[in-house]
Amino acid sequence: MRDEILTEDHLAFRQLVRTFIAKEIEPHYARWEADGVADRSVWHAAGAAGLLGMDMPEEYGGGGNPDYRFQVILAEELARAGTYAPCLPLHNEIVGPYLRTLTTDGQKARWLPGFCDGSLVTAIAITEPDAGSDIQGMRTTAVRTDGGWVLNGRKTFISNGHSADLYLVVARTPDEPGPARGVSASIFAVEPHRAGFTRGRKLDKIGMTALDTAELFFQDVVVPGENLLGRTGRAFAYLMRNLTQERMWIAVSALAAAERVFADTLEYVRERSVFGQPVGRHQYNRFVLAELATSLAVARSHCDRAVLAHTEGRLGSEEAAMAKWWNTELCQTVVNRCLQLHGGYGVMREFPIARAYLDTRVQTIYGGTTEVMKEIIGHSLV
Repeated sequence: MRDEILTEDHLAFRQLVRTFIAKEIEPHYARWEADGVADRSVWHAAGAAGLLGMDMPEEYGGGGNPDYRFQVILAEELARAGTYAPCLPLHNEIVGPYLRTLTTDGQKARWLPGFCDGSLVTAIAITEPDAGSDIQGMRTTAVRTDGGWVLNGRKTFISNGHSADLYLVVARTPDEPGPARGVSASIFAVEPHRAGFTRGRKLDKIGMTALDTAELFFQDVVVPGENLLGRTGRAFAYLMRNLTQERMWIAVSALAAAERVFADTLEYVRERSVFGQPVGRHQYNRFVLAELATSLAVARSHCDRAVLAHTEGRLGSEEAAMAKWWNTELCQTVVNRCLQLHGGYGVMREFPIARAYLDTRVQTIYGGTTEVMKEIIGHSLV
């Protein structure tokens, strides 16, 4: 975000985040990429630094601050550093709202202290192998039994999939009432120790390799009734409400990553010479840089406006979809064209541009593909 829409508290928080990344993440990141997962200790360090549960009630160890700009600053700085693990925004921005708004007092007492201090890492399990972005096509089911539920099904592409201590699992509840003309589905909190619940292999992705991503399998998994979040049959309504923030997180991260790539490229083309002058001084390349600089400036203005709207509780799902698809597609354009300006060095893994090429590619897919975002926007227009 531009500094003019931030307060001194925000600026101080940004510096805290940068210091945390430099001390607790960057020195270990190459090893985490090789291991396919971040050290568990970094979650405890994030909790101690006040980077978890910033908007959770203070009585459970949270920050008690609902200002969305703090979440944005954390997401931006992680993306600018090119560090995608530990996935603190997934924990805070995606899972957090469900635990904050749908839980009973008893559930809050069970889960929120660990959520805030880093001893309880969370994940959300929505996507399935045969459903993708079509959440209404999910097949995982939950059937009510005496005192609880029995889950059967499979999930995939689950971030924090191997490191999580609590999974929010969305499942159809076919025997339960649902919305009119809609599908009945509910959300369950599932601990990994439950019989019949297994985590599959770490998925071999082309980027974000330090972020553990897994398949999950549920075979007659018994979940107690007190692990139901909110009301039965209301999962899709809850998802629609919270997907706005998830898509803003992706939009924010994509734009921050694109801005960092562009800044690095400017430095490179000013120093690297070809045919007797710096790469950036050739007219065609100057035009490329001018186009990218303009596109980033326009996107920054729009994104900051959307951040402020969400902070004030007035951002619509269509507006979030606009920011999500525009920023993620722009990030692809910036990365591709900046990689070209790097020449052969652009495909060397030790260069940040090469890592960005791999790490940012998924942004147009997860959280809803670009095509799905356009469908959401289009349906709101006609």
